Amino acid sequence: MARRLRSVGLDFVGTAPLRLVFAAEVSAPPDAVYRALADDVEGWPGWFTGVTAAVPADGGAGRAVRLRGGVVFRETVVAAEPAERYAYRIDSSNAPGLRALVEEWRLTPAGTGTRVRWTFAADGTPVFRFALRRGRAVVGRSFRDAMRSLDRRLTAAPA
Repeated sequence: MARRLRSVGLDFVGTAPLRLVFAAEVSAPPDAVYRALADDVEGWPGWFTGVTAAVPADGGAGRAVRLRGGVVFRETVVAAEPAERYAYRIDSSNAPGLRALVEEWRLTPAGTGTRVRWTFAADGTPVFRFALRRGRAVVGRSFRDAMRSLDRRLTAAPA
């Protein structure tokens, strides 16, 4: 059963007790990457294998997301800056021990492509924080795999 999380703002990205930051480059330009993140919400399962379902909610101001293993998130978009940044706060979830979470995607030009930096800023019980720290490598691998898959998807997509 999903429960309400602590409502935090975008500043939480820099102040969260636990921050996981990953970066990768893709060959698509920032505007194309941004569109995949922010506009094609339902396309996320096609490139981020940890996501099994994603749908826009609240007229695009939020999202409803389901992950592998049955974790669900109800999110509110807290930053939508085309070709630069996309961020959302998790408002409710059934993830055990999670108390607050903001995910931020920063996009910067890198030659003809994009450097994507994903920050996973979280707070939770000591057990949650321990498990997330221990799982850092798995989360990082999932991100890198997702970026390779997104790169292939955007490269194959017609302009």
